[in-house]
Amino acid sequence: MYVCVCYAVTDTQIQEAVHQGDITLAAVKKRLGVGSQCGKCIQTTLEVIQRQLDVEPNYYEVA
Repeated sequence: MYVCVCYAVTDTQIQEAVHQGDITLAAVKKRLGVGSQCGKCIQTTLEVIQRQLDVEPNYYEVA
């Protein structure tokens, strides 16, 4: 589904960015541009990031 229509960013793209290590809104915003135009997608972007972190919690733990 499209999360950011300004930059045509999908939830799948956000999930992939999180999987690659962009685990904050700032990092995802820098990579994909999401939330940097009108800002209406910020809440949904945060939800997608959190859901992805919940799916892969051990992947991001620091040893």
